Amino acid sequence: MPLHSQVDESSQDDGLDVNPVYVHELSREIPRYRLPEHGMLPRSALQLVRDELILDGNARLNLATFVTTWMEPEAEALMAECAPKNMIDKDEYPQTAELERRCVNILSSLWNAPAGGTATGCSTTGSSEACMLGGMALLWRWRTRRKAAGLDAGRPNLVMGSNVQVCWEKFCRYWQVEPRFVPMVPGRLHLRGAEAAARCDENTIGVVAILGSTMDGSYEPVLEISRALDRLQHEQGHDVPVHVDGASGGFVAPFLQPNLEWDFRVPRVASINASGHKYGLVYPGVGWVMWRTPDALPADLIFKVNYLGGEMPTFALNFSRPGAQVAAQYYNFIRLGREGYRHVHQTCQDIALHLSGEIAKMGPFELLTEGRDLPVFAFKLRGEVTGYSVFDLSERLRMRGWQVPAYTFPDSMTDTAVMRIVVRNGFSMDLAGLLLDDMRKHVKVLEHHPQTQPPPEIQRMRQSFTH
Repeated sequence: MPLHSQVDESSQDDGLDVNPVYVHELSREIPRYRLPEHGMLPRSALQLVRDELILDGNARLNLATFVTTWMEPEAEALMAECAPKNMIDKDEYPQTAELERRCVNILSSLWNAPAGGTATGCSTTGSSEACMLGGMALLWRWRTRRKAAGLDAGRPNLVMGSNVQVCWEKFCRYWQVEPRFVPMVPGRLHLRGAEAAARCDENTIGVVAILGSTMDGSYEPVLEISRALDRLQHEQGHDVPVHVDGASGGFVAPFLQPNLEWDFRVPRVASINASGHKYGLVYPGVGWVMWRTPDALPADLIFKVNYLGGEMPTFALNFSRPGAQVAAQYYNFIRLGREGYRHVHQTCQDIALHLSGEIAKMGPFELLTEGRDLPVFAFKLRGEVTGYSVFDLSERLRMRGWQVPAYTFPDSMTDTAVMRIVVRNGFSMDLAGLLLDDMRKHVKVLEHHPQTQPPPEIQRMRQSFTH
């Protein structure tokens, strides 16, 4: 170690420039909704914020969200290291860009892009942005075809089930596309082929098929929808592409249902999106979107940014965002591998099937799904149960910290109120047993103390988170 000499006396009083965020607090109170005049010690600020956040629900007991709520300490450390890296700065952080490229290639293989093909994709802030990008590509391609044929391109429409995530409604409103919703009906809770094809015409830019409905966890039959559109093209000449919204199922089906044809094995599937921060097992927010070929992504949607002295093509609605989630996605890919992902998701599905089976045995409940597609299932009260509602049970479960959403289905089935349970990595069989114990207890209480139900307009206001 080097030796250091004492500085002379004239230098001992020299000032040290201190970061202004570390100044000592001058008041015991701070304004709630405006910037305080003075700062405080970092430990004080940390404790103040933590004290506020203890009122939040326990993320591990949140059975409403599809979003990842647990990661390994090593992954958390990696994300902390990568948080300052801006994903858009490809030239400053070329290796982060390389990890993104590897992830895109891994997903193209996982989703069975044609061998030797040129599948193209990118990361996003989540599936909502990915869906917007997929929708834009459908819209631009349709406009190009219409204009090349000398036809009107002013009335585009998009066909989808009424169970779609709200981001598709946003897409249609923001880009002035007519949404053509296929309503849910008893016995058919998602989009099917015949219903999709019946709503398509020359102005249809595409059909959205959901691989994992947020309403009940079921997969929409992509192959059936595609074949119905094949018949439509043969009979009427309308060539309608399919976008698969695999926000959740895109990271589940390849491992739990590898023989299910939903991805690029289906020729009519032009693009696919998925959420890395759902069953991709990464903290929010990261999503992915992939196109079968470069032709499926119109060139005038792509921007060029400088990258190591060359140009890097980019397609995004967002600009700056941290590279942490992309690094964590790559970490998961190499950490778990195919077998690791299969084991994680199979465990989740085993727990979901156990839960749904035990809930069905309780008596008052009727299962709508069991958790055989996504490890997600929905159930409702039987018609003869009138002394309480699913909203009452949801509220009582919250007394123990369980967040189990209760909500009504979309238009045409708004009189059907259900509960839904999402099983994610980190929710163990032991926790499932505790949840079942609490459900049995609260059902018994509600049966002995019937609840006065508010009118329907008030009942709807009790809905919980559904997406």
